[in-house]
Amino acid sequence: MKHTTEKITTYEPDNSLRKGYRFIFGEIFNELKKNRWLIFQLFKRDFFTIYKQSFIGVLWAVVIPIVSVGTFIVLNQSGVFAIGDIDVPYPIYAVLGMAFWQLFSTGLIASSNSLVSAGSMITKINFSKKSLVIASTGQAIVSFLIQIFLIVILFVYYGLKPNIAILLIPITMIPMMLLTLGLGFILSILNGIMRDIGKIIVVLMTFLMFLTPVLYAKPTTGILATVTKYNPLYYLVSVPRELVLKGTISEWKGFLIASIASFIIFIICLIVFHLTETRVAERI
Repeated sequence: MKHTTEKITTYEPDNSLRKGYRFIFGEIFNELKKNRWLIFQLFKRDFFTIYKQSFIGVLWAVVIPIVSVGTFIVLNQSGVFAIGDIDVPYPIYAVLGMAFWQLFSTGLIASSNSLVSAGSMITKINFSKKSLVIASTGQAIVSFLIQIFLIVILFVYYGLKPNIAILLIPITMIPMMLLTLGLGFILSILNGIMRDIGKIIVVLMTFLMFLTPVLYAKPTTGILATVTKYNPLYYLVSVPRELVLKGTISEWKGFLIASIASFIIFIICLIVFHLTETRVAERI
């Protein structure tokens, strides 16, 4: 009697975590490398979609900080709100703060809406959904670069020169961009599942801006002073601004902690997005 051995094949659900984090990061790197052209094309699409039917176009990036700064000047002069002691002309101080703040705010709002805005594209075309999130943050970078011209004009108007440490700004912006991207990955997924998230983020950004010393000096007493002490966004905004104005970093410890936290948040959110993007796409 002849015995035959049957080959049994066992199918298991794909679980990238079993392959290790080194494999996951390798996958992510290869995906981004493969989709780098797509990221640029998505960025161009978003850019022209926003500004092509706008009367003043990219100048909106300048209008928003001017209106915000003007509002705080009026409130300060009327005695409703105290800006605090500032060693430089207030418009320079405030517009610098707004530029760095909007790098976070604009980027987070755009990235959180990136999957929803893509519509049926994410289900009909097979591509890395990270491309959508990354491309959307390009809007914030463009707005930041436009606001730099406004800052230069203000420096010329007041006869001041930025400190040479301004050359370090690209480095100090990295933690802010990592935090923006990391939160953008998670919020884009949540917004795809529950659309209220996008509207909540817009309201939350306005609320956070008033809680963060962006348009006023750091409080020294009261509840707001305590909140500011533990607010990582304060350090991510104030340190680049201080480098431009003074060339020094007085609160380097807070900035270091905020930078490390931003990096950790980015890594965790990136991994979670990578492991869930294909499943979440089916629900958007």
